[in-house]
Amino acid sequence: MAAKPSDEQDQPGPAETPHYYGHRTRLRERFQRAGPDALSDYELLELALFAALPRRDTKPLAKLLLKTFGSFAEVIHAPETRLREVDGIGDASIHQLKLIAAAAHRVAKGELKQRTALSSWNDVIDYCRTAMAFADKEQFRILFLDKRNQLIADEVQQTGTVDHTPVYPREVIKRALELSATAIILVHNHPSGDPTPSQADIQMTKAIVDIAAPLGISVHDHIIVGKNGHASLKGMKLI
Repeated sequence: MAAKPSDEQDQPGPAETPHYYGHRTRLRERFQRAGPDALSDYELLELALFAALPRRDTKPLAKLLLKTFGSFAEVIHAPETRLREVDGIGDASIHQLKLIAAAAHRVAKGELKQRTALSSWNDVIDYCRTAMAFADKEQFRILFLDKRNQLIADEVQQTGTVDHTPVYPREVIKRALELSATAIILVHNHPSGDPTPSQADIQMTKAIVDIAAPLGISVHDHIIVGKNGHASLKGMKLI
């Protein structure tokens, strides 16, 4: 049985000139000259894998990853266990993909912290989607804001299963008081991809609003994110 290709099985020998070396050079030059928008998802992904696989043609692997997971974002946020199921993926490739995901998360968080949350709602949504939309388990996150609606803290309160996360309203408000937050934004993800709020989501949000209001803490919104988009309970007039 043929061995499964991996990061450690880089071909070819030193005397050969691989056909893809010229392709790598051209792809790098196009990226530098025209920017990332000039590259398709698979081209950007193969470029990202160059460092992990210096002596392999990364185009077939990039196309296989996109076929398996669906999009560039879904590839870099895919669970490590699922990535390892893809022929040609090893430790170096996984490290590279997760580094890109971490960098995207850090950039989105940095942009959010530099702005007033309510005046840059697109940044809030982008950050929430970058942080959570492609996770394989539900997470419940809270953005704690000061009186100027600037970010004090960003914390994942709970991580649950593929379709449920336990949330305790009094614990949410207790943490807001500890941080002297005057407002919060609730966020959680739906691993199914569909961000439509459930009845349990709505009831839990209303319970938090009811406890927060007498204490002077405003619940600005509850945002649900998924790979297919996002939903705002405030925008839907559900709170």
